[in-house]
Amino acid sequence: VKSEKLAGSSDQEVIKKAKDYFKVIEHRTKRQPYIRSAYFGKQKIFFTYFWKHLYQKPPRQRKIRVMFLPCANELIQQCRSAPNSIINVSKEVEIFHRFRGITKGKEIFLVQIKQNRKTDRKEFMSVFPEK
Repeated sequence: VKSEKLAGSSDQEVIKKAKDYFKVIEHRTKRQPYIRSAYFGKQKIFFTYFWKHLYQKPPRQRKIRVMFLPCANELIQQCRSAPNSIINVSKEVEIFHRFRGITKGKEIFLVQIKQNRKTDRKEFMSVFPEK
């Protein structure tokens, strides 16, 4: 991707920048915020689960994950290569799709999207660096 990670030294500073970045996406629609995915044929990928999932993580992990938000957004919008797809063992209705990307600074990261097989609704779940 051509986007850079969000910069910042403290957790609050990075999360504030991420919220400002997310406000732009949020104000594009009157309803639930979403972006369109190139891989899924321009279907909507919703953000409703992302913030809930993010705040379940410890503060250090939160900062690391939220720094990749602009990169994840660009990857979802433009990536056409097939992700690794895994059916959830506990809920067979869900499929997790993991896309790999490389930032401008040559860091590898993963974007996880959750798909409900019954409703075909797709949720942007998380973004994190590859270990």
